[in-house]
Amino acid sequence: MFVRWDHLTLTAEEAARLPGYRDDAVVRRFDAPEALDIRFYEVHARSALNRVPPQSRMPFRWTINPYRGCTHACVYCLDGETPILMADGATRRLAELRVGDAIYGTRVEGRCRRYVRTEVLAHWSTIKPAYRVTLADGTELVASGDHRFLTNSGWKHVAPAARGARQRPYLTTNDRMLGTGQFAAGPVEDDDSRRGDVCGIVRGDGSLGVYDDAAATGDRRVASVEPLGLAMRLYDITTGTGDFIANGVVSHNCFARPTHRYLDFGPGRDFEREIVVKVNTPEVVRRELARPSWSGEHVALGTNTDPYQWVEGRYKLMPGIWEAMRDARNPCSVLTKSPLLLRDLPIMRELAAVTDFTASLSIPTLDEKAWRATEPHTPHPRARLEAVAELNRNGIPTGVLIAPLMPGINDAPEQVEPLLAAAEEAGAVSIGGIALHLRGDVRGVFMDWLRGARPDLVPRYEQLSLSAEPRTGGGGSRGRAASPSPIVRLARNGVQQALF
Repeated sequence: MFVRWDHLTLTAEEAARLPGYRDDAVVRRFDAPEALDIRFYEVHARSALNRVPPQSRMPFRWTINPYRGCTHACVYCLDGETPILMADGATRRLAELRVGDAIYGTRVEGRCRRYVRTEVLAHWSTIKPAYRVTLADGTELVASGDHRFLTNSGWKHVAPAARGARQRPYLTTNDRMLGTGQFAAGPVEDDDSRRGDVCGIVRGDGSLGVYDDAAATGDRRVASVEPLGLAMRLYDITTGTGDFIANGVVSHNCFARPTHRYLDFGPGRDFEREIVVKVNTPEVVRRELARPSWSGEHVALGTNTDPYQWVEGRYKLMPGIWEAMRDARNPCSVLTKSPLLLRDLPIMRELAAVTDFTASLSIPTLDEKAWRATEPHTPHPRARLEAVAELNRNGIPTGVLIAPLMPGINDAPEQVEPLLAAAEEAGAVSIGGIALHLRGDVRGVFMDWLRGARPDLVPRYEQLSLSAEPRTGGGGSRGRAASPSPIVRLARNGVQQALF
């Protein structure tokens, strides 16, 4: 396959071997604002039609994912000189840590946060504008503005959000860091240190003393946060607990994305900065659909990563995939968060004329605050609704998927009702709802975000069994379950309910 590049500067800087691929991947960078510090690995896939795991509740068995990874998350970083508490009680510079190192993190047990041993799962660096955080006891930490530390009022970013974005929790002189501040001298090897009294900051029972000021030493009040006025090489790690101890205070890290592990990519920022592009997907799809053994089953796109994420505007893989589906008259569908799919409307009309084809836009909320908190780098929900209307006007049956419905965040009736009304106005042929499900590493990703953005909801989520039978809408944060959910009420008014 030849990829044509118009009005775009790019470089093919190297080759890389990825697990599961026979040939080396070509690694490219784009000279575009959206793609700075991102590498795209062009690979040739041997297959494109992937079977959906049998345990899935999806109403289809086959899917296609032309991309692996997604460009939508933040990077949290600290100065490489920052001392990190190791599992043996010693400290080591953050820049010198390596995957597999045993360090200390924390875990919440009841009303205590306890030090526990954990492991470094990933280690990386980037260059970002730096800030100096100084505590009243003299502790200094150099970090990016996006980095988060644990305070007496929850996880706080070093600096406020950029102008125009939803304001996020950030450090002020009213905050007190959790921990003891800068590390003391290394421990003496005795029964106390072996029992867990590491550097004087871990008591024998392992408690950090989050809820007991007398359990910690030093004045950990934030004295100042100042931009240094320069970009520095900063480092971060992923750990098994989701945090680590940086110069005596509890520091946030990034969790792994399970879909990138098999590629031997780091489980942190690699998911957002190392994107695999299966450049031959259209040709492989066409070949597989023509096999005598292929039974013409429904194929769904958008089940893992969004096929219309930003880079699709450059690679343009989807038109060839739709053409292959059209020529094979194969039933198919697409789920996306992006109105970029309107680019392919002419081909979609041809496809819908010869086989069953439907589209769905994922729109979790119209609430501006909730949207910016949960999906800050996605197209605006109103733009997605306009795409729903345009597709339906052109004869493409298009619905809305309200997902995920998150208790206390976007599931209140006053949040769901306006979205249902807007979906109906846009001509949505179906409205679906999926409750939040947290499995494996995804649970860590979400709970880590929740502790920083909505610490008030953490106890509620810890009590919920989120892997139970999906429940849609209406509950809200106040538990108003006496009347039917908004989705059910709208379904009764004639709009098809399509719960997946």
